[in-house]
Amino acid sequence: MYNGIINVYKEKGFTSHDVIAKLRGILKQKKIGHTGTLDPDATGVLPVCLGNGTRLSDMLTDTDKTYRAEFLLGKVTDTQDISGTVIGGSEVTATEEEVVAVINSFVGNYSQIPPMYSALKVDGKRLYELAREGKEIERKPREVEIFENTPLSFEKDAEGFVTKVTLRVRCSKGTYIRSLLRDMGEFLGCGACMESLVRTQAGAFSVETALTLAEVERARDEERLQEIILPIDSFLLK
Repeated sequence: MYNGIINVYKEKGFTSHDVIAKLRGILKQKKIGHTGTLDPDATGVLPVCLGNGTRLSDMLTDTDKTYRAEFLLGKVTDTQDISGTVIGGSEVTATEEEVVAVINSFVGNYSQIPPMYSALKVDGKRLYELAREGKEIERKPREVEIFENTPLSFEKDAEGFVTKVTLRVRCSKGTYIRSLLRDMGEFLGCGACMESLVRTQAGAFSVETALTLAEVERARDEERLQEIILPIDSFLLK
């Protein structure tokens, strides 16, 4: 049995559970767990604990996360991202200065309502399962913290109004980036939805050193797994 942590790059189209299932097949062991769910359309860092390393799962889940997010103004969907059904939105009349002011206003602590399309459980059932049944239930706001909310680029229409923004967000555990973007869209008065999301950092793990499932499988075939599995003791010493 392998023990330790692998920094996996979750590719688009996979759920976090899919990654675990595939790794179980690649490594031929059952005791594997991830350290923080990523949406199927999201990509990036997903630290995975192996064997005795699973005792570190809670510790790793508790770390800050950094994301690169792109969102569209003027469109609201039921899933809060572009994969969903459009349910609202209005004409965009926000200038770059107005958008930056709203972005900056979200730095710090705020109460966030989790999306219906999420893996949170209520009475033993995941919210996305209820959402797919056409049900919407009241969700309690959760306190999250945005440590950094930095605009990286803007796209504008012919009149100079902002239509798309790329952000770098560093936040506390439990933060839903889709919901953050939704909330900023509401403050701007036009609505917003997420177009893409990459988790670039999760605690000590960065996207630059993350490995795809194919790369993990290749390391197994070449008998190099011990080169890519971070020993538990080494991690604790960091």
